[in-house]
Amino acid sequence: MKKIAIFPGSFDPFSKGHQHIVEKALPLFDKIIIGIGINTQKKYTYPAEDRAKLINEVYKKNPKIEVKVFEGLTVDFALEVEASYIVRGLRSTEDFIYEQQVAEANKTLTGIETIFFCSDSDKKEISSSLLRELKSFGKDISDYLPQQSKI
Repeated sequence: MKKIAIFPGSFDPFSKGHQHIVEKALPLFDKIIIGIGINTQKKYTYPAEDRAKLINEVYKKNPKIEVKVFEGLTVDFALEVEASYIVRGLRSTEDFIYEQQVAEANKTLTGIETIFFCSDSDKKEISSSLLRELKSFGKDISDYLPQQSKI
């Protein structure tokens, strides 16, 4: 049986921190589907299609990575793509407290396990929120983005 995981998020933008979590998870799974979640209540800096193109560019040579855009609950998306695992990155204890609650709810609803990966210390401060704020003030954020996804 293939081990399929999803790595869900808004990825607005997809950062070196996100890339770092994917690289940590890759050896454990046959396939990782990077799921770009759409929340109609949220205003995005970059359209989902552009975010998907950028992430696809980063992983164009890796057949184990697929990128999909989805709406609705993450667990419903996981069931749709037949994933048995959800991958999440943790930067802080605050992340852990929130993510643990979500993971427990997801497991109760579907039986799908969440696997947490801790960010290395040099990636802990990278967040999409910070990058969006810096960009809004005209700052260059390219050092925080994977080489192939400069925006």
